Amino acid sequence: MKLYLVPTPIGNLKDITFRAIDVLKEVDLILAEDTRTSGKLLKHFEITTQMQSHHMHNEHKTVNQLIEKLKAGMTIAVISDAGTPAISDPGFLLVRACVEQGIEVDCLPGATAFVPALVNSGLPNDKFVFEGFLPVKKGRQTRLRLLAEETRTIIFYESPHKLIKTLSHFCDYFGDNRLVSVSREITKLYEETIRGTAKEVLEYYTNKPPKGEIVIVVAGKHK
Repeated sequence: MKLYLVPTPIGNLKDITFRAIDVLKEVDLILAEDTRTSGKLLKHFEITTQMQSHHMHNEHKTVNQLIEKLKAGMTIAVISDAGTPAISDPGFLLVRACVEQGIEVDCLPGATAFVPALVNSGLPNDKFVFEGFLPVKKGRQTRLRLLAEETRTIIFYESPHKLIKTLSHFCDYFGDNRLVSVSREITKLYEETIRGTAKEVLEYYTNKPPKGEIVIVVAGKHK
């Protein structure tokens, strides 16, 4: 009776750990955000464990069922499409339920996108705040106004088709000269990190539309 949270590579398949492979082979069930995406990973590492879909649209409905399976003695692993489960991905609800029910939870160390992006940024990393994805509409302006006063380094996730809009908002709310670092395609063939002021980085991506997964690191407000 145990729940494992198992990080999976964010790009380069070599970033998976030996322990992660062992756990995925040994558990009774793997909960995958997208079984098609995870199926390719499991096939590559010759993992034949049964998979079940577990994503943001069904996790509310399946938690009780999964808790019963765990109580019956099953061992279950949660994986997302890439990175560490429950970090801007499904997993939190099931972990919370396990904690409430006294079921052991073990999160393996491994790949996650924001740590290398933060370290690569060259911005202060002794204190930082992880924001994940900004609200799409409701609450977005309120959140940005609040974060404009944040003195710690701020980390965001963003999709490529929304990057220009988000950088424009950073110029509006944080100022054109606030330092920004954008990392995309981390660990992949076309990995890049672009650093500069919010205005400079906005101009760069306006002229070169971005592709791939994106992490934005923003300097905090000077005290």
